[in-house]
Amino acid sequence: MNEVINCNICLFSISIYIWSLLINNTGLRLNIITSYLNQTKIKMAKQLLLSLLYLLFFSASVLHCQSKPKEKKLYIVYMGDKPKGNMLVGSLHHSMIETVIGSKKSVKDSLIYSYRKSFNGFVAKLSDEEAKRISGMDGVISVLPDRVLKLHTTRSWDFVGLKDEYSVGDSKGGDVIIGMLDTGIWPESASFSDKGFGPPPSKWKGKCHSTNKTFTCNNKIIGARYYNIKNLYDKTDIVSPRDSIGHGTHTASTAAGRQVEGASYFGLAKGVARGGAPNARLAVYKVCWAYGCSSADILAAFDDAIADGVDILSVSLGGGAFEPVEYFEDPIAIGSYHAMKMGILTSVSAGNEGPYRGSVTNYSPWLLTVAANSIDRKFVSQLVLGNGQIIPGVAINPFNRNQTSFPLIWGGDAANYSANANSLESRYCNRNGMDSEKLKGKIVLCENVIDGSSIMSVDGAGVIISSAVSGDDIVAYPFPLPSTIIKAKDVATVLDYIRSTQNPIATIQSSETWKDLTAPVVATFSSRGPNILNPDILKPDLTAPGVDIIAAWSPVAPSSIYYEDVRTTKYYLESGTSMSCPHVSGAAAYVKAAHPTWSPAAIKSALMTTATIVDPEKHKEDREFGYGSGLLNPVKAIDPGLIFNASETDYIAFLCKQGYNTTTLRLLTGDRSVCKSAKHGRGWDLNYPSFSLPIQDGNEINGIFTRTVTNVGSPNSTYVASIDPLERVKVKVDPPELTFNSVGEERSFTVKVKGEKITQLPIISGSITWNDGVHSVRTPLVIYTVLPPKSSSSKQFRPQAKESMSKRSSIFHKNGLWSRN
Repeated sequence: MNEVINCNICLFSISIYIWSLLINNTGLRLNIITSYLNQTKIKMAKQLLLSLLYLLFFSASVLHCQSKPKEKKLYIVYMGDKPKGNMLVGSLHHSMIETVIGSKKSVKDSLIYSYRKSFNGFVAKLSDEEAKRISGMDGVISVLPDRVLKLHTTRSWDFVGLKDEYSVGDSKGGDVIIGMLDTGIWPESASFSDKGFGPPPSKWKGKCHSTNKTFTCNNKIIGARYYNIKNLYDKTDIVSPRDSIGHGTHTASTAAGRQVEGASYFGLAKGVARGGAPNARLAVYKVCWAYGCSSADILAAFDDAIADGVDILSVSLGGGAFEPVEYFEDPIAIGSYHAMKMGILTSVSAGNEGPYRGSVTNYSPWLLTVAANSIDRKFVSQLVLGNGQIIPGVAINPFNRNQTSFPLIWGGDAANYSANANSLESRYCNRNGMDSEKLKGKIVLCENVIDGSSIMSVDGAGVIISSAVSGDDIVAYPFPLPSTIIKAKDVATVLDYIRSTQNPIATIQSSETWKDLTAPVVATFSSRGPNILNPDILKPDLTAPGVDIIAAWSPVAPSSIYYEDVRTTKYYLESGTSMSCPHVSGAAAYVKAAHPTWSPAAIKSALMTTATIVDPEKHKEDREFGYGSGLLNPVKAIDPGLIFNASETDYIAFLCKQGYNTTTLRLLTGDRSVCKSAKHGRGWDLNYPSFSLPIQDGNEINGIFTRTVTNVGSPNSTYVASIDPLERVKVKVDPPELTFNSVGEERSFTVKVKGEKITQLPIISGSITWNDGVHSVRTPLVIYTVLPPKSSSSKQFRPQAKESMSKRSSIFHKNGLWSRN
């Protein structure tokens, strides 16, 4: 109706406009018309005017009413928990769409997907106006435009202390199911052999989807599904759960791969490849393709995985950084919330937007958010100059040139002047800015290069890259030709040699494995805290190996960072928080196998409170914002002594206190009594295994935390609190001693923090540790300054029900993309 009214208004306006033009152009002034009327019959004048008006309206209709209809886009309508009783969810979704569209026939084309197994919602093709109208309907929590998300070992498990002898046997480990939301899997890999496995556990309700029998499951990979709501496929995509990108195969084998002897990347890092829970089962949910990962597909995978019966979910992807996305505007937060309700822990990557502060993603309190660190192995590819100087560099360089030397040139000396380039462009080794004749057969020093393909295209012999480009001198990358990444300070040494030598030469040696005594160090790329949505919750939660991790790979995927590399490898070295996340997923499965009845929060607490302390002197600015509670230690997590437990009730109470809309939370839980007695305030009483205290810049330090611990250690035990000294701060734990008489018994305590006024301090960090002589239960405490809110009248980052669609959309990241971690 509104569109018809608008059309008529525009018709009238255009008609008046054209009428005025006719009058002006023909000189028909009012006095002329009057004169004409006096000299002619009034009836004839009226007919003339009427004819002109008909002509004007017709012209306007051609100009306006034949414009294109409003564009329809995919929207996710999220409605919280499944309806109680026997309500037909599909019929409800149909009727809602019919109400806004006004046509039963159009509903079938509009409704794309209904979420009905584990939570309530649907995906529909809607105009912006229709989406806005649905957002105002009763029962709707949020309406989200479908977004495209991009995807965020032999040694790493030994590094965190999980040796072969700690592997959980089939009697326990075989009952744990890890669900992987990723790019699929390559089922024929030796890492996914089902030799010795019995049938899937009886709790499993999932399926194995395939097309034309191109994919089969086994007793290791017990389920596989794929989703592509956009129906967009690249020539490299395989329409089945089979992985053509490699990422999903890598993460799955890191979490739960079988032991494979002699695994290597073209001979590098040769050894035994295995996952953290090699006897766990895998359920694969392919949500990512060459174009990226649809948020609608991600929610569909969560919906299925929860109903299928997985125990742990591993999600190595996430949204962009720096802009807060509300919990129930985020598909991963939504899906993982419903997983948590069903006893499923979701492990997620922190993001690869480091070293910038406030860049951590996936910050919901029910998620286990993982940063990435180095391990005690690095791949060194040395550069040997013709004058004998040896410059160490990092690279995954399996190419063996038998110490052969090649001419050496700086990219800036090979400008393609015919293409109007100069040395300022060619120094960065831009493909179109270089003279190919000058580079052929030479090693090229580049001050910026993405994947080495520009040097390959001119038949170069190798490439030297400054670490200022990669931003990290601990991460090696596999290039498609001999390569090495040298420190930025060493670039000048190479340039001096080139400029002082008539015929400079160099050799790039194949990679050697060196012991890295500095590890663990949080990788520069790993996203940092603090939590910009809710500063009272420390994120990330902990760190795990994520640098140069070797794991299974899809043989049809590129074997280097060059997308068109046609070499084939069964195992690949990759870096990112995508690689650290499945380490924690595997460790969580390891703990779940030992303690099948533990809640997601209990498993999370065990992994956090037993983490190995990371040297803060290596991370002076970021400290816990980089590594959370510390480095993953799966063996200790089996027996943590005490746990900080939490349930859906605790998280809802936290959200109530944070000022979340009561109607929204009642829809989410199906409980009309939630938030009745809640008072708005800080999030210091959520039973979280860490303490975060943001202080408004210039104010005194003052905070009180309440926590409850559950005894899962010795029946009769007494724990005594110890406090790391903190500068300018007094910390009091009350009571300082907790006595337990049985397993499962709970005790509560408070932590009071007071101190002087602070201004512009990056972070004050310490910890509180409970010790009974056997167990050490450590929780980090961080204090830092924040700027005052822009408006005292507005709640920071608090959504209200029925807010406008434009406001809802602005919550999302500006580029509209989500990144692989």
